[in-house]
Amino acid sequence: MSSKTRLNRAYKNAKRIPFDDSSKFIFFSDCHRGDNSFADDFANNRNIYFHALKHYFIEGFDYCELGDGDELWENLTFESILFAHKNVYDLLKLFHDEGRLHMVWGNHDMVYKDPKYVDKYLNSYFDPKTGENEDLFCNIKYHEALLLQHTETHQELFLAHGHQADWWNYTFWRWSRFLVRILWKPLNVMGIADPTSPAKNYKELIKVEKRLKKWIIENNNLLTVVGHTHRPRFPEPGDIAFFNDGSCVHPRSITGIEIENGMISLIKWQIATTDDGTLQIVRVLLEGPKKLIDYKTE
Repeated sequence: MSSKTRLNRAYKNAKRIPFDDSSKFIFFSDCHRGDNSFADDFANNRNIYFHALKHYFIEGFDYCELGDGDELWENLTFESILFAHKNVYDLLKLFHDEGRLHMVWGNHDMVYKDPKYVDKYLNSYFDPKTGENEDLFCNIKYHEALLLQHTETHQELFLAHGHQADWWNYTFWRWSRFLVRILWKPLNVMGIADPTSPAKNYKELIKVEKRLKKWIIENNNLLTVVGHTHRPRFPEPGDIAFFNDGSCVHPRSITGIEIENGMISLIKWQIATTDDGTLQIVRVLLEGPKKLIDYKTE
């Protein structure tokens, strides 16, 4: 199966979400939430991520996680991740309870492709403090892709993880998971990167991006937001409408894409130092805002 076929299928089966210029969305991907061990890349940025997520909840944003939210290649169970970052999942639950949580599976959490797996592990969890099962993400649904559809302009925004353009990590993800668990996880602790990951293999990253751009062009320059490669991308109107929200495992920062007031922006959250030496978490605008309608093609 080709990248084109996989992307076409993801587009066809995507969850449709209507929106207008009053809608607000934040897109994050590649959080790779782990078990808080030395191999947990998310642990370094969890306070930044939690602060940003709390901001978006208070401000009324919908949260769209575009794959690889949970690191289920290195970790055997979701439960170990849940208790390592319980405050994060409590906040995500608030989004879910208000119907503002939209989840996409990527290659590192591709087990969520199976609704039975999701029902078994994400609906509830056993709380050792109460000795009872507690609700978590009741009746949550994971999707391969999302499609935002503007109710007035009819513009579409296609959201996916992006591994559909990565033949190995889509088709043979179980082999990659096996290699990561057995070989690359202990080596990662020593600073040796996984060569199967496009985020750590520049040549593979370029190939994935070329396939995605080709598909976007063939689909009338459909505005597309992905993750997977961890490399933020924000084109100018008139260019190939290929966006990438980056990741939440950059050194000392996380990146994402916001939609607000009919505008799209690439943002970064990081720790900054004030003049008196106080550390604070701040939002930095990297690109934009640009009008969504300027990316629409007839």
